[in-house]
Amino acid sequence: MSTSSESQSSRPFDVDAFLEQPLVARVATVDSAGAPTVRPVWFLWEQGSLWWITGAYSVMERHLERDPRTCAVVDTCDLERMVFLQVIMYGTARSAPFEPALARRKLRRYLGEDEEAWHPDFRSFADDARLVRFTPDRTVVKDLSKTAG
Repeated sequence: MSTSSESQSSRPFDVDAFLEQPLVARVATVDSAGAPTVRPVWFLWEQGSLWWITGAYSVMERHLERDPRTCAVVDTCDLERMVFLQVIMYGTARSAPFEPALARRKLRRYLGEDEEAWHPDFRSFADDARLVRFTPDRTVVKDLSKTAG
């Protein structure tokens, strides 16, 4: 994982294990007017990068073609246990060649192993499907949990 000056051992929780959960990342890009735009994405954390599926239909794809600077936030808010974890990443996102196996690994995290049970919209990919690879240059990890005291 690409990090700022902190090492994995100095982090308040296991970031790789956290990012392997089927969570939603909120991804910020810059639109044509220079304003930030945020979209939720399902992602796969592999090879030190977040990966998600996109295509020509996506406004985010057009934003990244013009300006690859990206920020992503993955967090949890467990009010019952008072656990609040955050991973905030800054870096660049670029289109990558489509790899059906990687796309299916991502979808299995959210939809389960039985692809026949998936909604038909997720069983095949559009002809223009692409992947986005977001590789963070800087990562901020926070545990804002409340402990009994």
